[in-house]
Amino acid sequence: MDAGAATTATATATAIATAVDDLSSTSPSAAVARWSFTISRRYQHLLDKTTPYVLYRWIGFAAVAFTYVVRVYFVQGFYIITYGLGIYILNLLIGFLSPQVDPEVESLADGPTLPTRGTDEFRPFVRRLPEFKFWYSITKAFCIAFVMTFFTVFDVPVFWPILLFYWLVLFTLTMRRQIMHMIKYKYVPFSFGKQQYGGKRAPSTDSMSLPRD
Repeated sequence: MDAGAATTATATATAIATAVDDLSSTSPSAAVARWSFTISRRYQHLLDKTTPYVLYRWIGFAAVAFTYVVRVYFVQGFYIITYGLGIYILNLLIGFLSPQVDPEVESLADGPTLPTRGTDEFRPFVRRLPEFKFWYSITKAFCIAFVMTFFTVFDVPVFWPILLFYWLVLFTLTMRRQIMHMIKYKYVPFSFGKQQYGGKRAPSTDSMSLPRD
């Protein structure tokens, strides 16, 4: 009799636990989590499909940037947001123009260096910030800045020529340092396939004429 009661109690506890699990799986938070996961997966799938269309992606970015500029021009405000956007774009640009491995650190570690002679192996430039991530980050930044222009709390009154002057000075100093870094370590942040060297080729043994009889 006690064994039967224990079995019944165990079965009841199991049924209650199953019901609780089913209830938790159908709770609003679980449904929202599943919905957000599905949306993020579809969004990432769409981004992956746009990877090979470089020109169309940058045309879309140009349209987004033009929309933001027109919005700021007609509103005549939100200059502090534009200044922060400019600083963020400058940071992305430095990452886009910089190599993945700093040649200065690589030379200190006595690692391989960039080719200096025609007989050296050519290695294409590998960016610290890939082109797709650069495009995605800058496009998302403009979209966020555009949305922020609809909230007056971000419209801080500032004298915009001063911000523009600061940004131009920062841009000039940063790009000057980057160009000096390129000249010092002899690299170009753009590669167009495998480099072809104009050195003399060794004569092939197959093309040598055979001795006559």
